[in-house]
Amino acid sequence: MTKPFSNLYTHDFARVAVATPRCRVADPAYNAEQTIALARQAAAGGAVLVAFPELGLAAYTCDDLFHQRALLDACEAALAGVIAASATLDIVLIVGMPVRLEHLLYNCAVVVAGGRLHGVVPKSYLPNYGEFYEARQFSAADCASATEVSLCGQRTRFGADLLFELAELPLLRFHVEICEDVWVPIPPSSFAALAGATVLVNLSASNALVGKAAYRQQLVAQQSARCIAAYLYTSAGSGESTTDMAWDGQSLICENGELLTRTERFGAQSQLGFADIDLERLSRERMRQGTFADSKRRHAGEVGRFEVVRIAVAVPCTGALPLARHVERFPYVPSDRARRDERCTEVVNIQVQALVQRLASSGIDKVVIGVSGGLDSTHALLICARAMDQLKLPRTNILAYTMPGFATSARTIVQARTLMEVVGCSAAEIDIRPSCRQMLDDIGHPYGQGSAVYDITFENVQAGERTSHLFRLANLHNAIVIGTGDLSELALGWCTYGVGDHMSHYNVNASVPKTLISHLVRWMAETGVVDGGAAVLLAILDTEISPELVPADAGATSDTPAQKTQDVIGPYELQDFNLYYIVRYGFAPSKVAFLALAAWGEREKGAWPYDETVARSQYSLAEIKRVLGIFVWRFFKTSQFKRSCVPNGPKVGTGGSLSPRGDWRAPSDGEAAVWLAEVKRIPDTAAGDIGVA
Repeated sequence: MTKPFSNLYTHDFARVAVATPRCRVADPAYNAEQTIALARQAAAGGAVLVAFPELGLAAYTCDDLFHQRALLDACEAALAGVIAASATLDIVLIVGMPVRLEHLLYNCAVVVAGGRLHGVVPKSYLPNYGEFYEARQFSAADCASATEVSLCGQRTRFGADLLFELAELPLLRFHVEICEDVWVPIPPSSFAALAGATVLVNLSASNALVGKAAYRQQLVAQQSARCIAAYLYTSAGSGESTTDMAWDGQSLICENGELLTRTERFGAQSQLGFADIDLERLSRERMRQGTFADSKRRHAGEVGRFEVVRIAVAVPCTGALPLARHVERFPYVPSDRARRDERCTEVVNIQVQALVQRLASSGIDKVVIGVSGGLDSTHALLICARAMDQLKLPRTNILAYTMPGFATSARTIVQARTLMEVVGCSAAEIDIRPSCRQMLDDIGHPYGQGSAVYDITFENVQAGERTSHLFRLANLHNAIVIGTGDLSELALGWCTYGVGDHMSHYNVNASVPKTLISHLVRWMAETGVVDGGAAVLLAILDTEISPELVPADAGATSDTPAQKTQDVIGPYELQDFNLYYIVRYGFAPSKVAFLALAAWGEREKGAWPYDETVARSQYSLAEIKRVLGIFVWRFFKTSQFKRSCVPNGPKVGTGGSLSPRGDWRAPSDGEAAVWLAEVKRIPDTAAGDIGVA
């Protein structure tokens, strides 16, 4: 069995829509026409679910007209038209209308698909304060004793405790509540989420007031976050009566606290908003957050009342259907400048506070750090400087050493010296080549006998000598060694185990990925954190990432390193992307590749989303697959033993850490076969198919 790789439904996404049709008050036939037209547009756009406003077939502002039989009959006739139209559409419609049952009138959401009624959900909480008088016309859900209702010649379920599940998308189980239901202390959707609803739908007619829109958006976003769900909110708009109120038609789609779609407020015409929701992400977040299950157990009585209704709708899973959702290229770094600055400030403060506490609790007032002139040690040195400032200690308490080896370039040694000078730390230089030669000679390595053999032993002797010097210097000066290795290197095993850059007394960069460190250093350069240091920080950012352990052909002082880290392990910008989605969410490599293609893939001008500023950095699916294969092999097969014994260091973000005391515990002798098999299933082009196990 195969599915198209470039179809979002293959990767457990679902496209949903919120609709705000222009309405006429008390004209159900016209309102049904507008509803059907938008439903057809939503289905043509690849959506499997579309929600319409509260009482939309009649218009919310009918007031006492809701007690007129002619209007109620017309609403049922309009619903019959919607049902008939749905027979030719592969989409679920949720429409609002008044429904009569056992001599009472209810404000309801009606679920329609495939020419059939699948359920009617009455409103649980009726606002009867301020400008609202719903209790004058309607009864609340718990007034009903019946569990079924007859509409348009069909018998269907009736109740507020209904969940609806799409047969072809078992991760899409939705619940419907109506307007005020989400404004109460414990919305019905809270219990529905515990009962398994991943998509929460609200048909609303919330009027427009100054400041209300922002609060409404916060409310919807927070409910989606608290329930670990997607939340679709659609509201009445143009055409509603303005006798005493105005209507802005604000419709929203949020996913786990994040706003995905927001339609234009006060639009004069009908509006339709789409969003691709990640059903697997929601499922995995609930799986990971154990207290979600605890809440389900605590509220077993409310959860147990829900009934699941299965709906057969053909999902558009054949052919290409690219993801129409913005995927950040740098998941650890916000693309918005203001948010990025805020993130950088927060990360630096966390790192500084952690180091300050470690120094204060240990009674030690000095640190030892190796400075290479590269990115990671630069950032760690700047954190040390901020920590000393906060402790009211001189920066000379930072004992910084640059330790040139056999392949140290003229560029990095100058950068290291300049950086230490502008920081104002105690700076020293130790040439490790004599001690390395002695070690190589002692162990019988060919280099010690005069042969130019640059193997892994040759490299690791240098890394080990540097760390050994730092630890002994710390002993000598009653200091602690500050680690400089980052999260990306730890994930890929790109560090020398034990007495190498793997080890330190405290590692401030332990959970900071390479791409974020790059932005942090740039932010520090731009904000003048180090007086007079902007030029050297920018020069360091422009330096090729290299361990500088193997001499270049032109000699040890060449500015062109023989080793280019990203040539071996792949571009860090892709590897950090892989790290985030595999570790943070546990996604299969095939889905990570699909997301990476959406973020980094080649696209033409005019295609969504196209950004001129990043168009130069694009990767084909074949390259994404190749780099992902490197990540999977190194992360799952070859480097866990290094992560099983890492030094202390602060966790800085929800992207996770790899400390066994924090987010990641795994066997050091595990196999990578299942992940590698997943990588092989990824096609080399987006037009290919992916096998389904």
